[in-house]
Amino acid sequence: MNLKEDVIQPLGTFKFWKELVIMTVAMFIAAAAVYYFLLPSNLVIGSITGLSMVIASLFSAAGIPVKVSVVIVLINALLLVLAWLLIGAEFGAKTVYTALILGPFVDIWEKILPYQTLLDPGQTSVMGDPWFDLLCFVLVLSASQTILFNINASTGGLDILAKIVNKYLHFDIGTSVSVAGALICCTAFTVNPFRLVVIGLIGTWINGLALDYFTAGLNRRKRVCIISSRHEEIRKYIIEDLQRGCSLYEVTGGYNGHKNVEIQSLLTQNEFADLMSYLKQNDIHGFITAGNVSEIYGDWNSKKKKKK
Repeated sequence: MNLKEDVIQPLGTFKFWKELVIMTVAMFIAAAAVYYFLLPSNLVIGSITGLSMVIASLFSAAGIPVKVSVVIVLINALLLVLAWLLIGAEFGAKTVYTALILGPFVDIWEKILPYQTLLDPGQTSVMGDPWFDLLCFVLVLSASQTILFNINASTGGLDILAKIVNKYLHFDIGTSVSVAGALICCTAFTVNPFRLVVIGLIGTWINGLALDYFTAGLNRRKRVCIISSRHEEIRKYIIEDLQRGCSLYEVTGGYNGHKNVEIQSLLTQNEFADLMSYLKQNDIHGFITAGNVSEIYGDWNSKKKKKK
């Protein structure tokens, strides 16, 4: 690892600070979902937050008051250490950052607007019914996850635990999330009635569906096909600037019989946007088609981009 290239240089880029702001906003939204829809109704969803609620309740029952936010930070810190030891460099600074700020952000929401002020007399949840709390939590959390997935980040927590299960028990990642979440939900039997535990299990399943959907969106790539007389300029831009591979095919026009070259390449969403901007700025005309590719196998995913 080159400290200057991998750590110090990115700190001075606009991209780093933009993504830092995006991650902060997304986790602030996630913390709101936890504080306003899980804590008041004591719903335990299959997540690190749910496990933290169970642990905090057990300590409180033993006469040792512990804040849920503190337990969240401690568990996430432990999981990050385990991930570093058991999985290695798979988890980057984004996961570390998002995982550790969730607990403090829950405390900030408590200072800004305590959920107790939103409860009617005798009411035990913000929405008045645990099912509505569950639905609101999943919707708000999904919005947060969408923001994070768009910049290749995650909320950490359960994702880390699921990846550990995935590596050592050889379950696929979707199954790993479900197994880890269900086990956490079952710990709620120690503090919650059967009905709330079942609601938590259903919420875990619904949240898993949303996670699978947005994870699939994260892996989506663009297959771009371009037929242009200036194909050599386009090829050089894809290889030298975007640092991606491409394939060249000789094609014959069915209408006029003219021979030309078609370029095909697989790009990320951002790279595709950069390519289209390049074509527009340089007034390069051609016939362009683009479609989504949900899965790619082979060297494209694992091969590192060459250095300029």
